[in-house]
Formats: sequence, C-alpha cells, structure tokens
Amino acid sequence: MRGLLDPKMDFVFKNIFGSEKHPNILISFLNATLKPKDLITEVEIKNTDLNKGYIEDKFSRLDVKATTSNNEIINIEIQLKNEYNMIKRSLYYWSKLYSEQLNEGEDYSLLKRTICINILNFKYLKTRMFHSVYRMKEIHTNEELSDIQEIHFIEIPKLEDGSDEKDMLVAWIEFLKNPESEKVRSLEMSVDEIREAKDELIKMSNDDTQRELYEMRAKTLRDKISALNEAERKGIKKGREEGRKEGRKEGIEEGEKNKAIEIAKSLINLGLDKEAISKSTGLDLCEVEKLMN
Repeated sequence: MRGLLDPKMDFVFKNIFGSEKHPNILISFLNATLKPKDLITEVEIKNTDLNKGYIEDKFSRLDVKATTSNNEIINIEIQLKNEYNMIKRSLYYWSKLYSEQLNEGEDYSLLKRTICINILNFKYLKTRMFHSVYRMKEIHTNEELSDIQEIHFIEIPKLEDGSDEKDMLVAWIEFLKNPESEKVRSLEMSVDEIREAKDELIKMSNDDTQRELYEMRAKTLRDKISALNEAERKGIKKGREEGRKEGRKEGIEEGEKNKAIEIAKSLINLGLDKEAISKSTGLDLCEVEKLMN
C-alpha cells in the first residue's frame, strides 16, 4: 500500500467529510464539534462536485456545506497556511450563508441557524484551547443575543498529547493529524465512522486518478503559499535597502512604508481583500484602496 494522502488537504477532506456516500462521517464530526442537545441524525450535503477548474484555482474554496436534521446550515473550511485573514474571512462567509437563505419579500422567521467551522493547521487565536466557539453576546452581562450565529475555530497544533480520545472531537483531530498513528489504529477498532473515514482515505490513496488530482491541488496551494512568502520577502528586502540608503530615522520609516506597499501590491495581485491586506501590512484601508485603484 502506498503512503496515505494528507486528510488535512482540502481536496481530501472534502472527499471524505463532504461525500454523499458517507454521510455518517460528517454526522459524527458535527455531533463531536457542536455537541448538540438533540443529536444530528441526517445531513444534506451541498456542492459535492470537484471539477478540475476548482482544483487548479488557488482562490477556490473546497469547503464542505450541509444542512442538518436540526435545521442548521453548516460550512466547514480547512486551512493549512495562515493568511492572516481568518476572522474577517469567516464572518464574511457566514454573512453570505445567512443572507442568501431568503429571497426578496420572504419572512425573517425562515432564517436558519448558521454555523461556520474553521479547521486550522496553525495557531491563530490567543486562547490555549484547541477548540473555540463564538456567538453574539452583550459585552457587560455576557447575555447571549441569539445562537443563530456560531463560529468555531479548531486549531490542530493546540491539541495536546494525552487529550481524552473518548471525546470524539479529539478523536477526529487525531485522525486529521496522523491517520497512520497508533492512536488512530486503536480508534478504528472502536469507532465505526473513523474506520469508514480511514477506509475512504486508503481507497483515495490507492487511486491513481485521485492521487493525480491531489498532487495538482497540492501544487496549486504550494504556489499560493510561495507567492505570499515571496511577496513578504521582497517587501522586507526593499524596506531594508531603503532604510540603509537614508541612514536616518526618516529613511528607516520610509523604508518600512515601502516594504509594506510592496507586500500590499503583491497581495493585491493574489486577490486578497483589502481588510486582509491592511491587517497583514499595517497600511490604512484608504492606502490599500489607493493601491487597488
């Protein structure tokens, strides 16, 4: 048997957790993450197509979208590399999922609870917990306004060794971390859904066509990461050169500004939104907008 594909790659994750043939995998993962009072028993999985154009497009999002038997809309995104825009990105996609439920003139009572789940292969939030959940609350009393909005962050590197694998979310993150580990082999013996996910991963890994698509997607994401890294390196180099030329505080400040502008230009070419660019470079939004124009 050839080595297993990485289940953290969005293409593989979507094939396993977003497959209509294996709804129990997604149901188990959602119950483990959301821990609802009434367990989810059914899911209707959306956008299951994985065409070549999406795989080769570095800006495409191979998310898992579904509605549940608890009348919820779910979006799951997995990210390997920190692009420094995850919070605003998640809020933006949550708002789209929420607002697109209604046609003009329809009643607001038809709006469903909408949940975004972000699985990150990097540390992002200040909290030490590997799983954080956010809702809308009053800032003084902590009173919850509504549970209709819920955003989850699961930060894989924060999962500590020795975590309780009886917690099914821990079990699923162990599967994503290393599906060939002894922990996962043990879980396969007792958890049907993890065994089903592992079997599907093995099947994908031994399929030449799936491997070809995997490598295509991996290259696309590597190119995107390389472009981001190169943009940052060029900006830093230019900033240092400008600072050395001036040799004074004003020159250093100007060099740092030029560095930020160079990074911003590269990020604009990569298609990032202005808020993400502003956060990554420290430039004001108005400055980013001028560069975009």
